[in-house]
Amino acid sequence: MTGEDSATDGSGGRDELEYGIDEQPPLDESVVLGVQHYLTMVGANIAVPLILAEAMEMPADVAVQFVGTFFVVSGIATLAQTTFGNRYPIVQGAPFSMLAPALAIIGAMGTGVVDGADWQTALVQLQGAIIVAATVQVALGYFGLVGKLRRFLSPVVIAPTIALIGLALFDVGQITSTDQNWWLLGLTLGLILLFSQYLDVKRKAFRLYPVILAISIAWLVAAGLSAGNVLVDGQPGYVPLEDVTDASLILPIHPFQWGVPEITTAFVVGMFAGVLASIVESIGDYYAVANLTGSAAPSEKRINHGIGMEGLMNVFSGIMGTGGSTSYSENIGAIGLTGVASRYVVQVGAVVMLVAGFIGYFGQLIVTIPDPIIGGLFIAMFGQIVAVGLSNLKHVDLDSSRNVFIIGFAMFVGLAIPEYMANVGDVGTFQEILGGVAVLGPVLSEPLFADTLFVIGSTGMAVGGLAALFLDNTIPGTREERGLAEWERLTEDESEFETFWERWTGPDREE
Repeated sequence: MTGEDSATDGSGGRDELEYGIDEQPPLDESVVLGVQHYLTMVGANIAVPLILAEAMEMPADVAVQFVGTFFVVSGIATLAQTTFGNRYPIVQGAPFSMLAPALAIIGAMGTGVVDGADWQTALVQLQGAIIVAATVQVALGYFGLVGKLRRFLSPVVIAPTIALIGLALFDVGQITSTDQNWWLLGLTLGLILLFSQYLDVKRKAFRLYPVILAISIAWLVAAGLSAGNVLVDGQPGYVPLEDVTDASLILPIHPFQWGVPEITTAFVVGMFAGVLASIVESIGDYYAVANLTGSAAPSEKRINHGIGMEGLMNVFSGIMGTGGSTSYSENIGAIGLTGVASRYVVQVGAVVMLVAGFIGYFGQLIVTIPDPIIGGLFIAMFGQIVAVGLSNLKHVDLDSSRNVFIIGFAMFVGLAIPEYMANVGDVGTFQEILGGVAVLGPVLSEPLFADTLFVIGSTGMAVGGLAALFLDNTIPGTREERGLAEWERLTEDESEFETFWERWTGPDREE
């Protein structure tokens, strides 16, 4: 990008930025800064595959390749988005918004929806659901529909939807297991808090690397106790050091590595609920990065291209056999912490992580991280996601009773209905319950309807987001009250964003 549009993209838009969006630090420095950007999302990008692998009871050796594939997809998706998409310096990674429907799909696989279910059967069903749902996302983006739908997505809708991404995962086994190793979880969480909140002003390293420092220290402690037989195999916190040396140097990561994707309509509909939540979350991320870099808020054109590219990368992630791809709020937070908003830096970091994904030792080392350490990480990361969602309320009139009602109602049902579905247990039992409904029972208990409702109802951000969307657009309220007027005031002109094609074929391409 040339210097002429630096004001648009924010290079130098804020005095505190070390590097603006268009600036390119020296390569050696960019490598360090790029890895630094990725370090902020490493925890989340390993959390999703580890949760999915455990839910599918995936063998440990396969889980290594599964984790590596997520990093390969993340690297390619980041390069694609920063080059051909919205061109914001946002890292792309595994989405929590699509995790809940993925877990619901995996759970439904054990109920007779598909016979002979095992981890591979579940995974190809998950791939098929992601590919088809993401194809709709591509159309929504590149046909300009997201920009048009944006008028219905006020901060009143976005805030509870994003917050429920974190709140819906408060009860994962890595946190609430009855045989939890609380001292190891507490050590991890305490170190994250110490580095990020108390010592961040003392040393620059603490501000930049609180998560990776905490994980490394906690892992070394657990590994030392495991080597000294204080922790033994089978105990929470045990680190199987011998597994690291058994890993392959290079992982054979390739398209359709788990098999040909299969499509079940109910799963596609449920996954599309996660895709919609991802779209809403990403729009919020675009506004956040624009604000941090001193840029105008994203135009419809930029949003459409960003969402369209995310859809393409979701299709790609399904082909590669992962759980999707989306913008990462953690990376945006890193821009605020470090002042490094360079697109080039993020692209260099993406290349590094792309290469690392193929190295077996890297994936195997990640898999040996004990559940209590992951649990401590989850508490910090999920809490951060909740806060990112709620931060959108700064544009909203919180003295308005209609806004307070909508937000509270959406968050409550977004927690209550998935809990009800969890108590029901499986889609077969849910079908029986629906079959007992007077008059409509025979229709409601049809597999297509029951399976779809079960998957959507098990997804907190889908329930809360849909509730907020309906109420916010039907209960009377002014644009100022809903936060839409503030968003429009901060929006860039459509002509300020040039697509990759326009930049290479436009009249100023020689300048």
